[in-house]
Amino acid sequence: MKLNTDEACPSFTRLSFHSAVVGTGLSVRLMLYTQRDQTCAQVINSTALGSLNVTKKTTFIIHGFRPTGSPPVWMKELVESLIGVQEMNVVVVDWNRGATTVIYPHAASKTRKVALILKEFIDQMLAKGASLDNIYMIGVSLGAHISGFVGEMYAGKLGRITGLDPAGPLFNGRPPEDRLDPSDAQFVDVIHSDTDALGYKEALGHIDFYPNGGLDQPGCPKTIFGGYECSLTAYPCDSYRDYRNGKCVSCGAGQILSCPLLGYYADSWKEHLWDRDPPMTKAFFDTAETKPYCMYHYFVDIVSWNKSVRRGFITIKLRGEDGNVTESRIDHGSAVGPKYKLRVLWMKLRSLAHPDRPHLCRYDLVLMENVETFFQPIPCSKQQM
Repeated sequence: MKLNTDEACPSFTRLSFHSAVVGTGLSVRLMLYTQRDQTCAQVINSTALGSLNVTKKTTFIIHGFRPTGSPPVWMKELVESLIGVQEMNVVVVDWNRGATTVIYPHAASKTRKVALILKEFIDQMLAKGASLDNIYMIGVSLGAHISGFVGEMYAGKLGRITGLDPAGPLFNGRPPEDRLDPSDAQFVDVIHSDTDALGYKEALGHIDFYPNGGLDQPGCPKTIFGGYECSLTAYPCDSYRDYRNGKCVSCGAGQILSCPLLGYYADSWKEHLWDRDPPMTKAFFDTAETKPYCMYHYFVDIVSWNKSVRRGFITIKLRGEDGNVTESRIDHGSAVGPKYKLRVLWMKLRSLAHPDRPHLCRYDLVLMENVETFFQPIPCSKQQM
């Protein structure tokens, strides 16, 4: 008898909204993906590790609250991206039976039970020669706190935990042992992109990333590989306001890596954290609305000369070699005369993503209200570098 694809290759549990309404009891299923079997999962458990190679890195992906019962739409892409970037075991932790409910506290109450099941599995891995250094957990929503609970059971010796939008309700204000925190792994990085809704607002890791300030994410990538096509650079800063006001546009000259990178390679910046007490950093960046999501940041210095002050703003448009135009607005407090002119003594443009590139300048420019002025900047003189 020929098996169909669903029978041959186990897939993530799919439940109906009816299941969410009546509630589901907890059942955890572990599905292993490897470079050899990237699209066809193998169901494993603590008594049958299957083809899992304990000498290689093992990444656990743990989803969160599922109010409709549907599988996470991002799961397949994340699995493929992880296997594509490094040969490893990828274990999808399917606890949809338990996470599927319209009553959020019911799902949250099952997080520690999921963590205990994962510990039982990891114990068997360790017994067969695995190393805690090679265990990486990626947890989304409630899954972020599940990762933290597992890490706490191993006294923070797990290699790494990444928390994606850690759940806020029932975890906000809780002590470290009741949520994800930096002591749960050797390196903990967190991406906050829903802090005005169900996400956790405060810092939870060694480094916490806040795309677009951590609030609304227009078209924002949902996983650590969302901006994989280019390097998403973040800027350590105390607040999103300070970042937007240009107060945090340098990560320090002469360092091996000037600014932290979002995503899979975020741990390359951890050497910069241990000089801090506690070793925690907030980092901010902005994203575009469409793929590849990354934005190249530029810093603009403007020196104007005016006799009287009048409030206004300047709109700056940059046209790239591909013809695409990006636009930004700068508020200022100096427009002069009844015709609202602004005399710019000099304007300097410098790349933040590529600080080694030459700075570009424009000198002695008169701007008129509601009139676009086009110009091509030239390399700055040595005095303006």
